[in-house]
Formats: sequence, C-alpha cells, structure tokens
Amino acid sequence: QVQLVESGGGLVQPGGSLRLSCAASGSIFDISHMGWHRQVPGNLREVVATMSNDGTTNYANFVQGRFIISRDYTRNTVTLQMNDLKPEDTAVYHCNAYESGLGRVTWGQGTQVTVSS
Repeated sequence: QVQLVESGGGLVQPGGSLRLSCAASGSIFDISHMGWHRQVPGNLREVVATMSNDGTTNYANFVQGRFIISRDYTRNTVTLQMNDLKPEDTAVYHCNAYESGLGRVTWGQGTQVTVSS
C-alpha cells in the first residue's frame, strides 16, 4: 500500500504564501497521479490540483494562477506552492495518490491551512 505524509500547513496572512509537501512511500510503483484536495468542515472535499506522471496538470478554477503543483519523481513527493492566499483558501489540505492499476486512491492525513489577519 501507499502511505502519504503531508507537511507545510499553518497560519498565514491574506496575500501570503505557503508551500505544502507530501511524501509517498510503500507501493509507489503504480502511482499514476498525485494531487491535492481540500475540505472545509461541513463541505465536500474538492480538488485543488493534480499532476500525472507525464507532467500534465489540472487546477481548480478558484486557483486562478495562484498555486503551482510539482512533483519530484526521484523523491516521490508532490508539492503545492500557494501564493496570494485568501481567507476562503482556509481548509484542511489533503494529498492523494492514484494507483491506476488498482484503481485505488490513497489519502494523506491532511494539513491545516488558515488564512487570516
């Protein structure tokens, strides 16, 4: 199985930046996509950004050029650079990995991002 460990959340003022990282371990050979979702209590989890093994990226409309997803294939990590953060970006951010052969998604435990003055 795949294990995911996130880091990098915290408190930041509006307009600030944060960098989230997620390290994958275990049965990583079948991972085809990695990405980030976020969830606010009482709301559904929503996609933020994803990146496939061939480098194709997808972003939610609300990102509007503010976030950048990247992967380090040698270290098996996925990173989300978040700039120009807004209060509405406050959420728990979850890393995820999709194993295409098994059709399985693995989730990290989540890291809190709070944007407030």
